[in-house]
Amino acid sequence: MVVYLDRLQLFSMALKIGDKAPEFTLKDSFDNEISLSDFKGKKVIIYFYPKDNTPGCTKEACNFKENWDVFQKNNIIVLGISKDNSASHQKFIEKFDLPFILLTDPVPCQVAAKYDSYGLKKFMGKEYMGMIRNTFLINSQGNIEKIYSKVKAAIMADHVINDLKLS
Repeated sequence: MVVYLDRLQLFSMALKIGDKAPEFTLKDSFDNEISLSDFKGKKVIIYFYPKDNTPGCTKEACNFKENWDVFQKNNIIVLGISKDNSASHQKFIEKFDLPFILLTDPVPCQVAAKYDSYGLKKFMGKEYMGMIRNTFLINSQGNIEKIYSKVKAAIMADHVINDLKLS
């Protein structure tokens, strides 16, 4: 069965601040299953990114790495999610010495879709389905505290730190 929705219906389905964060279980770089509920009682940053080892995604990951001490000191979990497989994540983590968890959300990227982070993209005149670079801050009760869309990859972590007034 195919369901067609108009723009107003699609807009009303989008996640909003205060909504319960959609639960998920995905595999990490070692094929361990990681669930959002594993971090109950902690703040969690979930950032969706298109692909390991690409310029923008590398800048974003390294910005989170550069600020890792601030996140640890404030008991904040960082989870990066892309459609890359576990082996790709492992290489990306090793190459850049990333200290946080990367999760794989294989096509059709069901978790990213729940977070409005998978959809139609345009590049050089072509349209395709892909991961949309968005970041979500989940509070300790499991609700969405902040949504960052139109993310500037190189300063995403800095932006979160400034918003939360962390040091």
